[in-house]
Amino acid sequence: MEQTLIIIKPDAVQRGLIGEIIRRFETRGLRIVGMKLIQVSRELAAKHYAEHEGKGFYEGLLSYITSAPVVVMVLEGKEAVAAARSTIGSTKPVEAAAGTIRGDFGMEVGRNLVHGSDSVASGEREVALFFSPEELIDWQRDTDRWIFED
Repeated sequence: MEQTLIIIKPDAVQRGLIGEIIRRFETRGLRIVGMKLIQVSRELAAKHYAEHEGKGFYEGLLSYITSAPVVVMVLEGKEAVAAARSTIGSTKPVEAAAGTIRGDFGMEVGRNLVHGSDSVASGEREVALFFSPEELIDWQRDTDRWIFED
């Protein structure tokens, strides 16, 4: 089973969308194996967004993600990365399809509500940044046999 990191960003937390966003991932069939509310430090933000260092939007990105609490969670499932990203929608909310998180609730790239890992490798790296192995729970959901084929 793949794992992906999801960050419910400061704008979504401030707008009271935590429950709705979690509901969408659970309804999709993804299983939560780790979750917590945190205040991202500048140091952690810099590690998470290291690939953007030196770009014009980097400082704004760090200021934004550290500006208020976020919910970080690890979702698991078959093709979890692709399933989460299609649930989230396009990076540009005005281009995101209706029915996606960004398509239904977002207006601007700089306030796009949710981060999701963009690959399995990124998911592994990002999960390790935000969670220790002890914080992840290996559990089986009885409904998984109705969601995933063998």
